Amino acid sequence: MKNLDSNLYDICVIGGGVNGCGIARDAAGRGYKTLLLEQADLAAATSSKSTKLIHGGLRYLEQYEFRLVRESLQERNRLINIAPHIIWPLDFILPHEPHIRPYPLIRLGLYIYDLLGLSRTNKYFHRSYGVKLSHSKFGNHLKNKTGKALCYSDGWVDDARLVALNARDAAHKGATILSYTPCTSISPQNGAWYIETKDIIYQSKVIVNAAGPWVRSLLNQNNLDTIDTPRTKLVQGSHIILPQLYDGDHAYILQQTDKRIVFAIPYEDKFTLIGTTETPFTGNPLGAKISDDETNYLITIVNNYFENQMTKNDIIQSYSGVRPLYDEASTADARTTTRDYKITIDTHDTAPILSIFGGKITTYRALSEHVMQHIDEIFKQKTKIWTALSPLPGGTQNPEMVLNILIQNYPTLCQKMLTRMVYAYGTETEIFLKINHENFICDGVLKSEIDFTIQNEFVKTGDDFLWRRSKLSLHIAPEDQKKISDYIEAYHA
Repeated sequence: MKNLDSNLYDICVIGGGVNGCGIARDAAGRGYKTLLLEQADLAAATSSKSTKLIHGGLRYLEQYEFRLVRESLQERNRLINIAPHIIWPLDFILPHEPHIRPYPLIRLGLYIYDLLGLSRTNKYFHRSYGVKLSHSKFGNHLKNKTGKALCYSDGWVDDARLVALNARDAAHKGATILSYTPCTSISPQNGAWYIETKDIIYQSKVIVNAAGPWVRSLLNQNNLDTIDTPRTKLVQGSHIILPQLYDGDHAYILQQTDKRIVFAIPYEDKFTLIGTTETPFTGNPLGAKISDDETNYLITIVNNYFENQMTKNDIIQSYSGVRPLYDEASTADARTTTRDYKITIDTHDTAPILSIFGGKITTYRALSEHVMQHIDEIFKQKTKIWTALSPLPGGTQNPEMVLNILIQNYPTLCQKMLTRMVYAYGTETEIFLKINHENFICDGVLKSEIDFTIQNEFVKTGDDFLWRRSKLSLHIAPEDQKKISDYIEAYHA
């Protein structure tokens, strides 16, 4: 018989992606007793497998999604202020392809983009401007060095750390965060929800279904869907990581004849990230893998644009994420399906359940705020809006200032290692350096850092640490990765 948790939670969030953790953080900060359940690791699915951008979505202007672009750009301006250690500005170079889109149209689009992104507090993102590739460093390493291009500014994010920091702050504010805890069933009983997991049944007054690609199946499997339940369109987006294609800390946005765009982004100092694709997906989103067609598509684009020619054998890593697009049934084309989100509210046996359909990583905080407006209405309360100005853990100071202080305080430590840690943990880096900055599990990795992520960032496995809390899987030898995985396993034994 399963144990019944004696706690009655106000809110149970199902799903530990960026939306779920953002909602849990906002709810806990408003005083709601909050539980979050995630079937795998935090950000194990879609939220760690994005193109790593905090942006307005320039191409959404072609679908006249002005409200979504405006909200996204304003969120971009807010998020960089609350998490400057994991979000920073990135210049995008858009080479002009006259056979795809006329130059005046793109220039107009960027002018609108600049206007929608205007903010009194914006000190990070510059306005767009024209570039002659033959007279610019941006033409170096491109096959076509003679054409025109446009430069605009958007944001880069460590997506998986964004999720982990929201979860950490939620826990700091009183939320219970349980990863590797699949929800096997949910049922309304006497005005509350009973949420079954493998060993324990939890109770909650309200459920927030933030299950991402599983949002619809969670409802279906528990007989909670209705004729009005929105549909989702599951779309796989795949990326490849290649050796560095070009010098510089700028990105390229590459237009395709199918009207898609593909990004080439500087990644982890010595790599280039290429993506993304958009292909229909069926199956378990946790098992998504890049197809041969997607690989060929991305490699072909790279070789069409860059002097450095690549083959499949050059691919360092690949990853695929499944995006649950809100399907308005107005189009069969994933490229033009909205990236907006929809929040639905249903009541079963007087117990409310809110479900999140669609969305994008950039708007997670605004989405969380909108969810909390509905939660306040359910509980007949008026709580304080707070997340727009409250820094995420580690984000209270400029990371360059933090780095300079740590270089002075810890002169024996490698500056490259300190830089990596500051641009992951920010001001919290010194917490584990003070504990022990001399005991290394392998070159460049302190045991105290791993302990910190286990104790504060819900790390349970080697992959949690090596792939999501950090990107060390790209940098350290397999035998060192095994040491770290064995250490984490032994810690939890």
